[in-house]
Amino acid sequence: MSLISDRQGIYFEPDRPNDLRDILQAGPVLDGAQIQAAADGIAFLRDAHLSKYNDFDLAVPDLPDPFVLVVDQTYGDASIKGAGADAGVFQQMLDAALAEHPDATILIKTHPETLARKRRGYFDIGDQSERVVLFTKPVSPWILLERARAVYCVSSQMGMEAIFAGHRPVVFGTAFYCGLGLTEDRHPDGIQIGDRSPAQLFHAAYVKYCNWIDPYTNRASDFTATAQSLAAIAGFKRAHSQPKVFVGMRLWKRGFLRGFFDQGSGAPQFIENAVQAAQTAQKKKGGVYVWSGKETEVLAKACADAAVPLVRVEDGFLRSAGLGAALVAPVSLALDDLGIYYDPTRESRLERFIAQNAVLSDRKRVRAAAVRLAITGLGLSKYNLKTTGQVDLPEGRHLVLVPGQVEDDQSILKGTTSVANNLALLQQARLRFPDSFILYKPHPDVLAGLRDGGQAVAEIAQVADLVVAQADISALLDRVDCVATMTSLTGFEALLRGKSVVCYGAPFYAGWGLTEDLGDIPERRTAQVTIEGLIHAALVDYPLYWDPVSGRPCGVETVLGRFASGQVTGKKGLGIKALAKVQGIFASYAHLWR
Repeated sequence: MSLISDRQGIYFEPDRPNDLRDILQAGPVLDGAQIQAAADGIAFLRDAHLSKYNDFDLAVPDLPDPFVLVVDQTYGDASIKGAGADAGVFQQMLDAALAEHPDATILIKTHPETLARKRRGYFDIGDQSERVVLFTKPVSPWILLERARAVYCVSSQMGMEAIFAGHRPVVFGTAFYCGLGLTEDRHPDGIQIGDRSPAQLFHAAYVKYCNWIDPYTNRASDFTATAQSLAAIAGFKRAHSQPKVFVGMRLWKRGFLRGFFDQGSGAPQFIENAVQAAQTAQKKKGGVYVWSGKETEVLAKACADAAVPLVRVEDGFLRSAGLGAALVAPVSLALDDLGIYYDPTRESRLERFIAQNAVLSDRKRVRAAAVRLAITGLGLSKYNLKTTGQVDLPEGRHLVLVPGQVEDDQSILKGTTSVANNLALLQQARLRFPDSFILYKPHPDVLAGLRDGGQAVAEIAQVADLVVAQADISALLDRVDCVATMTSLTGFEALLRGKSVVCYGAPFYAGWGLTEDLGDIPERRTAQVTIEGLIHAALVDYPLYWDPVSGRPCGVETVLGRFASGQVTGKKGLGIKALAKVQGIFASYAHLWR
């Protein structure tokens, strides 16, 4: 996802002219915004555990305490010769680490290509001793750097990452990051450029020197966008590579679920019997995944007895350009190993993300603000059902939108108490806003005749000032002043647009200081969260996104780009229902031939 084109030489031969050395010699001189961007970039590398190679998980291994990290490289690599080093230099590095840290274990980190048995390194099992451990596990370099007392290397990129992690690495080759006042240089022929900051090194290497590629469009990009894409791809593999057994999945959903999760770990299986599903997951050392509304006590007990994780699956908040009830596949899914976002009777993973985002870094705040601007600028909502219906609204009146909901939906059954149907919601809104102009918009699934919206149609028309059926929800949100809801996602979408929101239930966005809460809010929701913190939790941290064009996991920004270019579509036609079922049948048995 990144390439270097150097007009003079190449960075791993720093004693010869090359573009990166020229950039570093020139400063680079950074303004305040560039310094902040570099700090954010370094923080993103660390927080997302991004490195040159990213085929590792984030499990924290058992590590000696204290230990000194010695970084191995592949034998005979051009970067070794370019750094003025050889096998003897690697031995000098190990000897120095042993002598200078007599009370610590020396941990030799093997190169990823050595771990994959593609190329041998400079150290092997013969170098192990009472104080020397050859570390061959595929672990994040950032975990090792965070825990190491000191770092020794020759010319590895991990030396630069060690600088970003707060170390002053001891370097035995003439690496490109030497001579900047950031390392302890042991090579006698090292070139001195002058003192530079970690931000200047990052800007030179990642911003000025590298060329970045968007893996979804195959077009030029920048560090931030590419890093976000790589984090989504690597994060997906780390979190979702284990075998999966799905329960409670309607036939038409199985095709897109297989597309989401068949990423080299084997096709997921679909088993309806709860005990059999749990036993299969236990045998495969995987997990059981259930559509959230289909979870049963029998399934929960079966998973607990088999000691396998139970994960609930639901549509994400930027779902599609069409209704799920109309068999339109989603571009995002919510996966929750604790509960599910619409059920306030127990903690959900989304709740944890929201609470953690009460303190938000500048980098996350900027990203959330950009996502918010894109959604509101594009006029996006959950289903994105664009209509041409025009609504005449009175001037000078306080406008309140009441979004109708599917009355037998799980979010109503779990998330409300006294106000639990659309008519009661409207009546309460009228009491709360007696002088306001109240609009009622039926739920899209109800309008399509696919779900139950209640029978009080005549009464609703008498309470509301206007029933708007075909108006675009995003356009309505831009015009109204307030949203009154039980648990509708429209309340969250209103918060994105800076509108006031009154909640008569306990949706995931209530109880954090952003809404007027008239429902029963869980006592555990005590954090005060900004709108950017809520957005980052609900639209960046929680959902899993899927690029409908390339068929790969992606970040929210890629999906927003697809919406902007009209590449998120809802397939329609007489044959789509039958086709979805046929695809589901084949997906159900894909594990047999894959």
